[in-house]
Amino acid sequence: MTKNEKQLGKELLSNAKQTNKTKSTEKKTKPGITARRRKTIDSDINVQVFEHWLDNLDSASRESFSAFAEETFSPIQVYLYAKFLGYESSIIAVDHWVSAVYPKPDHYRVLLHEINEMQEDIRKLREDIENCVVKRDAGVARIAQMQKELRGTIAQVDSFVSSKDRKGLLMAGADRALRELASVFKDDPIEGPLQEASMSVWARIQFED
Repeated sequence: MTKNEKQLGKELLSNAKQTNKTKSTEKKTKPGITARRRKTIDSDINVQVFEHWLDNLDSASRESFSAFAEETFSPIQVYLYAKFLGYESSIIAVDHWVSAVYPKPDHYRVLLHEINEMQEDIRKLREDIENCVVKRDAGVARIAQMQKELRGTIAQVDSFVSSKDRKGLLMAGADRALRELASVFKDDPIEGPLQEASMSVWARIQFED
């Protein structure tokens, strides 16, 4: 984090604490409500600090980064891209910024919810078979079909997780390699062309499956 970002964070935190202190003297609140307010204040500060860093990028880098953040579902990948552009603070601020500016549906949670519902449906169907509410042959056939659907959903979850992990590891490795190259050729005549080539490589990796 740069000195300007640290100073901005301190000022925002100081203002937030002062506001919170004023409110607390007017009316006492429950501990749970206070904790939620503190969490909200921290999140707002993180978002503002990250936006301050983003605003200081050149327009091309800022537009490219924003487009990537809008499309990708992984805050880790957004964080790695930000690091490549010189971001030096924590992933928490990136996560809060993505959640605030580009909220994404949680497909992973949806799939897990579907799995739980399928398992419950299978359990209930087995009970109906045991209680003679459903004919055994029809029930067994239906359970076999439902278990097939369940295995398919579980496979989707595994594929979803492994794909995110693989992309994250790939981007982390690329980030490390490109940073090492930039360090080796720092203040060298090749530094400029190398930076442009690195951006091209990074852009290609971003949109690969």
